[in-house]
Amino acid sequence: MKTKKIFLLVSALSVQLSFAQFAKIVDKDGYVNVRENADANSKIIGKLNSDEIVYIFEPDNKNWANVSNGYVHNSRLKYIKSYESVPPTVRDANKAIFKSGNIKVNIASGKFNFKENEKDFTSTLDGDYYKEQQVWGLDGTIPKTHYLSITAQIGDKTVQIPAKEIENLFQVDNKNTTCYYDRANDILYISMLNSDGAGTYVALFTIEKGEYKGRTLEIPF
Repeated sequence: MKTKKIFLLVSALSVQLSFAQFAKIVDKDGYVNVRENADANSKIIGKLNSDEIVYIFEPDNKNWANVSNGYVHNSRLKYIKSYESVPPTVRDANKAIFKSGNIKVNIASGKFNFKENEKDFTSTLDGDYYKEQQVWGLDGTIPKTHYLSITAQIGDKTVQIPAKEIENLFQVDNKNTTCYYDRANDILYISMLNSDGAGTYVALFTIEKGEYKGRTLEIPF
């Protein structure tokens, strides 16, 4: 019976993740209303600015998308996966390489030496931290893998994701990493789905016009 429950939980999570994805707010007014329910007459509980990245959970219907704190109309969203895909040439346990024309993304990952770095971990009532940043990918477990570097080359520009932005991301799964390029606006998106079970998390790195703009992290359930 216990095994069956675990299987059902994993199956439900897999279905949910198949729908879930990142999107960008696109609205001519510069913002979009976040509503309490999936209804245009529902109470407005917040606003999201244009170009802001959000994580979309399984939509309740074709018109509305469920974000972390409410609902946004789908007409105000541009899904990241709708941009030009940068296909992988290599994706294995230690690296992921994506290439298309003058765009190349190189992700290096490897084993994490917990014994050598244990001193940099702390536990508080708010959660677990590594070098004073919240850890991602761990659910009471010891980290086994981490990112070594993420580098993007767009034309003659090379961008290195700062070490501070990747050092607290663990349990890397390069096979669930994808890249998309908004050619019209020269924006590169690198999307990850890492770890498993209760430790699962998603990350999106944004590089615009040859400059690193930041990351978005979310627990996808």
